[in-house]
Amino acid sequence: MADDQPPSRRYKSPSDLSRSPPSSSSSPSPTTRHARITATSTTHSSSSQPQRRRNPPYLPTPAELALLAIYPSLLTFGALFSLLSPETRNAPYDHARQAHVQDYALAPSYFARKDNLFNVVFVKRGWAWVTAAFWVFVLTHPTVKHNGRRLARAAVRWGVVTVWWVFVTQWFFGPAIIDRGFRWSGGKCEVVEEQVFGQGEGGVREVVTAAACRASGGSWRGGHDISGHVFLLVLGSFFLVQEVGWVVARRARRLREERCVVMPDGAVKGAGVVADRGERQEGEAVLTVMDALGLGGRLAAAVVGLCGWMLLMTAIYFHTWFEKVSQTRCLKKVSPVRETCANVTTRQLTGLLVALAGLYVTYILPRWIPAMREIVGLPGI
Repeated sequence: MADDQPPSRRYKSPSDLSRSPPSSSSSPSPTTRHARITATSTTHSSSSQPQRRRNPPYLPTPAELALLAIYPSLLTFGALFSLLSPETRNAPYDHARQAHVQDYALAPSYFARKDNLFNVVFVKRGWAWVTAAFWVFVLTHPTVKHNGRRLARAAVRWGVVTVWWVFVTQWFFGPAIIDRGFRWSGGKCEVVEEQVFGQGEGGVREVVTAAACRASGGSWRGGHDISGHVFLLVLGSFFLVQEVGWVVARRARRLREERCVVMPDGAVKGAGVVADRGERQEGEAVLTVMDALGLGGRLAAAVVGLCGWMLLMTAIYFHTWFEKVSQTRCLKKVSPVRETCANVTTRQLTGLLVALAGLYVTYILPRWIPAMREIVGLPGI
């Protein structure tokens, strides 16, 4: 038996045990291993962030709502200022002209005078300034000027908003909507009414406009007169905010795309899906906001800022809610003055709403009407 090989050792040292693979008895079964993997995957899935809820395509985005809230805030602040400021509250007010007395010594502020430089040069030619700022921007900004499709659609949007401005303030198959609304609400031109009734030409009074009334030496009485100043300043400024803001935000990558659109098959997707493919492949460097604005964007920003300032001045000094407080005195006077006092108190609100109606058609409606979006497009896309 001496030639027999010694039997193999049945025990291993601790170092050998540490190097050897675990025994089959200690290894988990395939079923257990699969359960662990499944549990881990489930835990990871449950801890992941929920999918971000899309904004309804038929409503403004949160960023747009925040910007739109500036307008009623300015009007409200202006109304409160006109009520609380002793200089404004005690200054004599001409209800017929819907402005403070224009005498230099009696006007509460330079901006309460209709002949102030900003009113004469800027507000009276407001749409020309808005149009100039828009075209300087689209013809100089590299994101728009080198893309014929974007440029054409931007021109269409400018045309839509301009037509709405013309319809409301200049001409609507005859008198403008402002003039028609005043007449439909019972208003009249006081001097012309007397002349018409005296001559027996009743049909003439149906075509009287605000401009013709002033030219004849008369004044509007009785009806609701939409605030043309509020309408123009809101329409023009937010038009520029839309056209410049989305382009700059995408260029500088400062704002996550919030707009959603309805696709032809009815699916709701982020507006980025309708962007040009070439743009998504550009990989341009991230710019600062000032660089992304460019020359045209800075001009547009200046026009928007001036619109906001003049909107505040309008709310403080022209056809203000202060007149509502003065109605106690108005009601003691003759009927035409009483009617004027009673109807100017909501001019700012209707001017704001009429402007927002045109903006909704131009910028929100195309998001959920694909056929319209093919024509007018979306700013920045």
